[in-house]
Amino acid sequence: MGVRWNVTGLPTDPGDCGLPTRTCVGCRVRDTQDRLLRVVAAEGEILPDPRRRLAGRGAYLHRRPECLALAERKRAFPRAFRLPGPFAADAVRALLDSEAAAAVGGAEERPGSE
Repeated sequence: MGVRWNVTGLPTDPGDCGLPTRTCVGCRVRDTQDRLLRVVAAEGEILPDPRRRLAGRGAYLHRRPECLALAERKRAFPRAFRLPGPFAADAVRALLDSEAAAAVGGAEERPGSE
């Protein structure tokens, strides 16, 4: 099976056809919506919205602390939300750190991996 191309000229994964795509505000890489974390602004704070149900304008971010740091450094959140910043990203950072710790902890605790 060869590489498929979409109308923008970017190669696509054949398994991703028909799925909504979004752009990460940190690294600016397009990916399918289910691979990104939606975040929303509420009262000067950025809240994670893993179920994509909270009201308001959302922005999408890869589930990596590097993308969050890059978005903060670029001041991408005020532009994405179309609101004056700055925003506190403590809740999103805590979620990403806990997911990263669970991924590392799960890999170390596998039975028979000694």
